[in-house]
Amino acid sequence: MSARIRVAVAGAAGRMGTTVCRAVEETADMELTGRADPALDTTLADVLPGADVVVDFTRPDTALENALQCVRAGVHVVIGTTGFDIEPLRAEQGANVFVAPNFAIGAVLMMRFAAQAAEHFEKAEIIELHHDRKLDAPSGTAARTASLMRPAMDADVPIHSVRLPGLVAHQEVIFGGLEETLTIRHDSLGRQSFMPGVLLAVRRVGTLTTSPVIGLEHLL
Repeated sequence: MSARIRVAVAGAAGRMGTTVCRAVEETADMELTGRADPALDTTLADVLPGADVVVDFTRPDTALENALQCVRAGVHVVIGTTGFDIEPLRAEQGANVFVAPNFAIGAVLMMRFAAQAAEHFEKAEIIELHHDRKLDAPSGTAARTASLMRPAMDADVPIHSVRLPGLVAHQEVIFGGLEETLTIRHDSLGRQSFMPGVLLAVRRVGTLTTSPVIGLEHLL
């Protein structure tokens, strides 16, 4: 890679994409080289030639094809889109793929603490709440949390999804035991909360020794 990491953003006109573009522009060791989005009349193919890393915040029905296109062009990709099957990416070589269901540091810690608590409670349920434009349900964060808890519990962890205007990204894991409950909750109150994790992934994706890697906890 060059001294400054050249970053292109797929889904650049969306809420998350716009926030990522701003964060990259304000970061000294990165350079925003392209914005791909149908609303901007630009495609991923337009921005790939000048990029070291593509950050993808698009849609579940386009994220896989975008990632395949990046890897085959030798461009690393950081994916924040959820709700798609990553298995086809395991057969690809040429560049690295990093996927995170949630880029907020607090959300990663919430998942870690939930996995630890699952060792001490028999039952738990997850409630995840997001803005009404989120396309997938349950969220990738909730599904990831449940998968981390499952080895310690006797059954799958039920997930309840809420989609309402006014929300950003919120999740609570409620554990029930003998005359006690434990609630672990994380709230993202704005999209800036995801930016430290996104920028960390951009810096680290090129150094991964395996691909794809799922989960920001692997970079902390």
